[in-house]
Amino acid sequence: MATAKPLYERLSKNITAYPSEEAREMAFMLLDHYFGLRKTDVLTDKPLPPNRTEPDWFKILERLNRQEPIQHVIGTTIFCGLEFEVSPDVLIPRPETEDLVRLIMHDFADRTDDVPIVDIGTGSGCIAITLARFLPQSVVTGWDVSDKALALAQHNNENLNADVTFEIQDILNVPPDFSRRFDCVVSNPPYVTRSEAADMNRNVLDYEPGLALFVEDNDPLVFYKAVADFCVRHLTKDGACYVEINERFGEATRQVFADRGFSNIQVYKDIHGKDRSIRATF
Repeated sequence: MATAKPLYERLSKNITAYPSEEAREMAFMLLDHYFGLRKTDVLTDKPLPPNRTEPDWFKILERLNRQEPIQHVIGTTIFCGLEFEVSPDVLIPRPETEDLVRLIMHDFADRTDDVPIVDIGTGSGCIAITLARFLPQSVVTGWDVSDKALALAQHNNENLNADVTFEIQDILNVPPDFSRRFDCVVSNPPYVTRSEAADMNRNVLDYEPGLALFVEDNDPLVFYKAVADFCVRHLTKDGACYVEINERFGEATRQVFADRGFSNIQVYKDIHGKDRSIRATF
């Protein structure tokens, strides 16, 4: 009877484009995705499912060794405990963004009335859908400029039984007659400067959408200025804005909100001690 551990060891050994620790984690992810085997199942060498359909391991290893993200290879990723489908049309959700979502859920957990929320640059819909699922009082809208991203977000919305309204909208060109107001504005906008691309890994540069990643070096805070301007007009009196930020521009991004009259601005660090998100209120 075939068991999990030999297959795990074979996969780990043949994922050669990454350090051994990353390769082992990828092997665990593959066995979880294709066979439903958790890490403890593998380490205790449980039998492989008897009626399993073997994936094409050669093709999978070939893709991984070209540094195609494993999330694209298996087609999904976990975000805040929910499984989202991903594609090259959207950014792969990061753990740092989970921290931003948890902050919002904490801040609005005690609200009993409706909480209108807009997620600007929704991508896969991970922020919007997670908030809709775990904040029952929320009324969530997700914006993006990409039709393909919105189609995937809507697909995730249906798969995860959420109730998000997705709309095509460009934060840099919001119609002047737009009149809706929100208690929560959240955004993880493009914030990597073009000059930083030289230091990025192939699995990001070659496989994730530049539209969602990059800003020009001559105006790296363009989206934060637009989000802050939008909040001045469309954030409710007791509302809050939450943004993920480039670690290099923590103070500069804080100043963007200060210049627009926000009086309570908090910069939060990630687990590596780097500036990673901001909450701003009037």
